[in-house]
Amino acid sequence: MQKVPRLSLVVPAYKVQGYLSECLESVLGQDYADFEIVAVDDCSPDGSGAILDEYAIRDDRIRVIHLTENVGLGRARNIALENVRGDYVLFLDSDDTLAPGALSAIAGRLEAAGDPEVLIYDYVRTYWNGEVRPNQRARLLKEADGEVFSLAERPQLLDLLQIVCNKAYRRDFIAREGLTFPPGYYEDALWTFRSLIAADRITVLDRVCLLYRQRREGGNILSTVSRKHFDVFEQYRRVFDFLDAREDGTRWRTPLFRKMVDHYLAVLERPGRLPQDARAEFFHRAAADYRDRMPEGFRKPAGARGKKYALLERDAYAGLAGATAAVRIRNTVRGRARATLNRSRRGAMSLYYQSQLRLPRDEYLAVFSAYWSRGVSCNPAAIDSELARLAPHIRRVWAVHPDAADTVPEGVDHVRVGSREYWAAVARATYLVNNVNFPNAVVKREGQIHVQTHHGTPLKTMGLDQQRYPASTSMDFGKLLERCDRWDFSLVSNRFSSAVWERAYPCSYTSLETGYPRNDVLLNSTAGDVREARRELGLSEGTTAFLYLPTYREYQRDFVLRLDPVRLAERLGPDAVLLVRGHYAHHRSDPPAELPADGRILDVSAHPAVERLYLAADCLITDYSSAMFDYANLDRPIVVFADDWDTYSAVRGTYFDVLAQAPGAVATTEEELADVLCSDAWRGERATRARDRFRRRFCDFDDGRAAERTVRHVFLGEPLEALPPLVPLDERTPAPPPGPSRDASAPISVPTSQR
Repeated sequence: MQKVPRLSLVVPAYKVQGYLSECLESVLGQDYADFEIVAVDDCSPDGSGAILDEYAIRDDRIRVIHLTENVGLGRARNIALENVRGDYVLFLDSDDTLAPGALSAIAGRLEAAGDPEVLIYDYVRTYWNGEVRPNQRARLLKEADGEVFSLAERPQLLDLLQIVCNKAYRRDFIAREGLTFPPGYYEDALWTFRSLIAADRITVLDRVCLLYRQRREGGNILSTVSRKHFDVFEQYRRVFDFLDAREDGTRWRTPLFRKMVDHYLAVLERPGRLPQDARAEFFHRAAADYRDRMPEGFRKPAGARGKKYALLERDAYAGLAGATAAVRIRNTVRGRARATLNRSRRGAMSLYYQSQLRLPRDEYLAVFSAYWSRGVSCNPAAIDSELARLAPHIRRVWAVHPDAADTVPEGVDHVRVGSREYWAAVARATYLVNNVNFPNAVVKREGQIHVQTHHGTPLKTMGLDQQRYPASTSMDFGKLLERCDRWDFSLVSNRFSSAVWERAYPCSYTSLETGYPRNDVLLNSTAGDVREARRELGLSEGTTAFLYLPTYREYQRDFVLRLDPVRLAERLGPDAVLLVRGHYAHHRSDPPAELPADGRILDVSAHPAVERLYLAADCLITDYSSAMFDYANLDRPIVVFADDWDTYSAVRGTYFDVLAQAPGAVATTEEELADVLCSDAWRGERATRARDRFRRRFCDFDDGRAAERTVRHVFLGEPLEALPPLVPLDERTPAPPPGPSRDASAPISVPTSQR
């Protein structure tokens, strides 16, 4: 017979892949272990279900229920309640976290209070910028700390936030009262009021146990513009039906009437909830409830709040709408004044840009940029090439700096960054494609489509996650998010990236799980393409080419090689060539070191297409570069040389331990690296198994048709379900490895031993 856990945590999950791991880790990392997690995958379309399964495999205290249709938060919780076994039930939303030590504090208070029916604990609101705001009514928990009481003895507790996630409920109390969550929005209100009124024994804990995340964009369903907010009327109908059925219901009508009215006003006044054409209807419904449920002898509150009550009582929507419009007009005037001042400061080019923004968009113009306009490369270049094939009616223009003009393909237009032609192009284009952000001054005009392609899978922390590593950046995160707000689409090559981007860049874009267009060549190239890529570098047949590609380090001003290439080349012998490529953050014209001219060490930092280097190389040597994720698509050996892991991970921060989850052999000293490369360790059975695990985790979507999917959906408007389906990993045929001459007309199968 299984032991009954003390605590059961209910964790419903829907489209939370960016936050779910942090939520679960906050529970599993507690210093209290007598709990279970009952997680419900509410038919989530993202990777949330897979994340839950991964954690369940690792820890048998987690049970996962997968639903075959999306039922909503309330019904998902109800399903979990049918499966919990603990003495007490806690609800934890899957984007929130528990504070360290929370469960031991909760369990201790429950025991000290003699197993009350409800325990209320404190919370703080956490924001994207690191701000933490305390519960404004936390004093109510201090006043009653240490006591056990009924709500009648402490009615002021009704003023606490109407959520279920800051409370623990005794399971037999839930069963006795028949507590369940109703369908629809605002389901917490009914549960909260019913449980507090029905409980005979309540206690509180004056300790912050819940970190209540306030998501910036797209996470909170209550911030979605929808008529679903009309559900609040049905929820309060249920609340007052509950009061009508109780002998003591009359005493609670006045405080719950106030809660109802305040809730209705909050829905009306908060932006981003009601459609504009539904506001008057909502107000009239609220006014009807006001008149129908107003208790006898009710006295309106004083001040501005009381005036809003009076407007509802009179059903005077025009009065509320007029007051709201006046505030909006004042804010708009102030905003325009600030904008005018800023434009005047930016000078004549800004005025020209503003004039171009007033002209019609060009439906057939696409502007491309990559790596801060340093040239034609990466995902934007692959999309550009496919666009020329599938949609030649769209004119392609590249934004480049003057010294990069020679990278623009023949027949493709380009504009110099900062010129009048540049500002005219970005003002009037319908499509803007970049693997970084366009400058702050670029305005997202109505009808424009911004495509953020990114330029790698994140091992190192990115975006808002860098706030935890201040030594790694001097970024203005507010400005960063303003730039990211322009995105319509975010391309991803694996589910891991989808989860990271949603958390690191919390904006209202659509994630397109198409794969990275730049990696198409790694799946589509033939043996002849591989030989040609090697001939470009002067690599003879039979030569083993090791591509050394280290990443950028914030704690080093200049590019400094982490190894001695001459000494390593001597160890490798005459049949090996070391290709050395510096990071793009350093000037490509500066050689990474003084290299001998005997052809055994080549500086390929200035090579225009890293994908061609991948094709030519027998093995990749890297540290923390995203190159490892791309190169893994070739299913060729990868060696991680990480001699400064402790420093790098402390300064920049990473999303996983690359030493423990490497795609191949690992070396932490130059001597170890030489030993690995001079033996079979770099391509042996152990390295092959590690690479296979890595590929299955990170090569989800790169199957050779990413650019086609992107062009068909973004530029041609084809629906996602009509796009070419993903080829399963085991059915893909990457470009063949370097070797003896083969038929160059088509890709060849990679031997099973190398898969």
